[in-house]
Amino acid sequence: MGMKGKIALGAVVGVVVIGVVSANAGDNGDGGTGKAEVAEKEAAFAGDGDFQVGSDIKPVTYRTTGNSDGMCYWERAKDASGEMDALLANDGTGYVTVKATDKLFKSSDCNGWEAVDEKAKGSPAARMSGDGGMFAVGADIAPGTYKSTGNTDDSCYWERTKDADHGVESIVANDNVNGTAVVRISASDAYFKTTGCKDWKKTG
Repeated sequence: MGMKGKIALGAVVGVVVIGVVSANAGDNGDGGTGKAEVAEKEAAFAGDGDFQVGSDIKPVTYRTTGNSDGMCYWERAKDASGEMDALLANDGTGYVTVKATDKLFKSSDCNGWEAVDEKAKGSPAARMSGDGGMFAVGADIAPGTYKSTGNTDDSCYWERTKDADHGVESIVANDNVNGTAVVRISASDAYFKTTGCKDWKKTG
């Protein structure tokens, strides 16, 4: 009984602390910037664990970066049964959209996840690592024609996608290439995935 009391008390303290942080953020006179910071922190979570959608994490698009060891693995699931038919999508690359209809998001050996604005535009690069995983078109990389040379053993795989859902219907085009790979990334593509390739350079 004492154990249950402690757990309940911990939960109450957690709620009070969150409330205080939100109140402070609203009262700091910075035009609401504090509130945005709190919201952003709530939309970030660790790279290891099982997370319930709706209570632990929000249904938005997340990114994890720097997972160059190939160990990062995640999956979206429709329930917590652990059975194969519960699996909606899985991968190890940098972006994923968690949907409101998902029940569980599992992540292991990944760097921390953070929410991203899918409409954000950055200073997109004209080069990318051939084993870099997933790049947002318009934010991470510029649209255009890219070339990767010197690929061997058909190990170079690329994919143009229209979203970060990671379903078969997300794929606009893909290929496994030996030798030189050339692909035109469209401004209407959302993401470009690349694994096992030599580095890509924009040629046009």
